[in-house]
Amino acid sequence: MPKGLALCKVRDMRGYFALGAEGISKSGNIGTIMRSGHAFGASFVFTVNAALDLEEVNRVDTSGGQDHVPLYTYPSVSAMALPEGCTLVGVELTDDAVDLPSFRHPLRAAYVLGPERGSLSPAMQARCEHIIKIPIKFCVNVAVAAAIVMYDRMISLGRFAERPVRAGGPIAPAPAHVHGRQKVRNVDSKRMRPLLGGWE
Repeated sequence: MPKGLALCKVRDMRGYFALGAEGISKSGNIGTIMRSGHAFGASFVFTVNAALDLEEVNRVDTSGGQDHVPLYTYPSVSAMALPEGCTLVGVELTDDAVDLPSFRHPLRAAYVLGPERGSLSPAMQARCEHIIKIPIKFCVNVAVAAAIVMYDRMISLGRFAERPVRAGGPIAPAPAHVHGRQKVRNVDSKRMRPLLGGWE
């Protein structure tokens, strides 16, 4: 697939998302998350209570993600700040977590993963609005898990052609996006005058 087409499809995804990791100890994993997040179109990356070596992050992230994707670091769960309206989604293998293939992604979401040899803290899990899990036999690398979540979000919210019944690629192209009419919620608003027929 041509590079331009792949980038176009990522940009067609609705909403925005961020990736985070709590208690991470290997800076290389954050570098890989930065690189993958840059490729998938993440709005920002964040860490909570992490031991970070930014030189190591830069060595691993060969895409130059830090020039394009902001990296925020927070010392604790209570200090963590997300944009208003952003839904925090924990990624953890718990009994009551929702299987990722059955999860409807929020339009505005921040996904947080646990440390390399541990789980999301109880405080972090309590702050999450949803907990999801990748249906696998055992834990995978945190950066791999982040990429799987991003891929699932992309195929869920992106605009792609339907899969064919038989093996192979799609027969028809993806449907073109059609913009609807403008909605005027407050006809008395002065800001709406130009849309409603001028300034008179």
